Amino acid sequence: MTETRTFALAQLNPIVGDIDGNLARILAARRAAGDVDLVICPELSISGYPPEDLILRSAYAEACRDAVHRLAERTREEPGPALIVGGPWPDERSQDPRPYNAAIVIDRGQVQAITKKVCLPDYGPFDEPRTFKPGGAPQAIDFRGLKLGLMICEDMWYPDVSAALKADGADILIVPHGSPFRRTVHAERLFQAEARLRETCLPVVFVNQCGGQDELVFDGGCFVLGAEGTAASLPLFSEGLLRVTFEKAESQWAPSPGPVAAWPHDEALIYEALVIGTRDYLAKSGFKDAVIGLSGGIDSALVAAIAVDALGAEHVHCIRLPSRYTSEASMTDADLCAKALGVLLDTVDIEPAVGALTDMLADVFSGRPPDVTEENLQSRIRGTAVMAISNKLGSMMLTTGNKSEMAVGYATLYGDMNGGYNPLKDVYKSEVFKIAHWRNTAKPAFALGPGGVIIPEAIINKAPSAELRDDQKDEDSLPPYDILDAILHGLIEEDISVKTIAARGYDEALVRQVQGMLYRTEYKRRQSAPGPKVTSCNFGRDRRYPIVNRFKE
Repeated sequence: MTETRTFALAQLNPIVGDIDGNLARILAARRAAGDVDLVICPELSISGYPPEDLILRSAYAEACRDAVHRLAERTREEPGPALIVGGPWPDERSQDPRPYNAAIVIDRGQVQAITKKVCLPDYGPFDEPRTFKPGGAPQAIDFRGLKLGLMICEDMWYPDVSAALKADGADILIVPHGSPFRRTVHAERLFQAEARLRETCLPVVFVNQCGGQDELVFDGGCFVLGAEGTAASLPLFSEGLLRVTFEKAESQWAPSPGPVAAWPHDEALIYEALVIGTRDYLAKSGFKDAVIGLSGGIDSALVAAIAVDALGAEHVHCIRLPSRYTSEASMTDADLCAKALGVLLDTVDIEPAVGALTDMLADVFSGRPPDVTEENLQSRIRGTAVMAISNKLGSMMLTTGNKSEMAVGYATLYGDMNGGYNPLKDVYKSEVFKIAHWRNTAKPAFALGPGGVIIPEAIINKAPSAELRDDQKDEDSLPPYDILDAILHGLIEEDISVKTIAARGYDEALVRQVQGMLYRTEYKRRQSAPGPKVTSCNFGRDRRYPIVNRFKE
């Protein structure tokens, strides 16, 4: 008779700090898994990931450890599959307050084994050496007649960890992950998993969490890799269970083929990440509703579409805030967009406030010609008005600035930068156009908004303008967005020199000008709302520059 073992990969959406809730999610997955041998949960599934400095609070670490023991007791009371869960585990022999980042095997009422993460990442959004102690040499774990090689997240990226587990007799490599999304991450994960499989000749089980947590979005994407390639996988961005059976033949364990999910690409992939990040940030922060200043421009229209797909049209309230410079076309476009999305649209004329504040400041401003000050005044009135509506109605204000604007400071502090969350913070302007085009032709399965054209073509096709003075266009102050974004990508994502970017065919003086704007406006970004990370280097967790900075390349 063929020897088999069946695992269930639990793609969960935990919440940092919601220990009881996370425990309930794990138990629900165990019950739903049915007759399997083992349910595998993501990294730090008890505490939520990333817990950051919260993990250093002794009360928090103790509550997580208590939850593990409660979970073990439930497996005694409710016979069924064993569990692998993630949680902080203290080193009681040390005065170091940092716990280990551990994967814990629970079976038949007992904590059977604990594996400690060896490789602690300290790049990009990660700073684990600050909060965790590294584990020692990894060892394979005996489990119901086979040996499991547990590699926690970053451990999969290093061949010495899998080699040590292979040498210790591991039959299967299991990788509980807390791996956040970025555009290129799926190819990178698969590359590393395939490398470990080739080196060890052992199948790889990859289990990742899904959902949004602050600025990070976790896409899930659990998969099982065997000698023939991907044997099974789960869809991205949603909770689910993947059952996979391993068969033993000639002393080797191999996964049986299962369902392989079709994953989105390009604009579809980015859009789904933006929707999930927005949905979970509001929900996990206790908000059901969003309010958005809808200008008739493409950024606010796309944010409104994201919000409707995340929350439903009945939970999105849009506001037009015209001034003397607002065109009739923008008023009409905002109205058409709101109708296409099915959202409530109110209009608040800001001219009375503009006049009142202009009069109030007239003596102080006497003798000085109008300039950007008066433009910013309009933006700040709009920001104040929408924040007042947010406060009064208990909804979260979503801000609408894109990454290009955030990079060069083409945004007004306490004005259009007002808000609790910014869905487009890590999306370049040129990408905004592509995503808007895509959303007019397609709709994610989980999206709550309507299909069809929801962003009027007139909004996509017109020249971008802040409409803060007569005949204003963004390109009056900035290079064309395709050029600007290419330069910014070199400076931010690629982190390459001015001369290297100029060698690609861009004017060196322009590249230096853009770099100067990037450096000078760090102070604005420090005060900006969080937003979902979708690139390899976002503003916030990934890129940390001084506010006061006189360096010139």
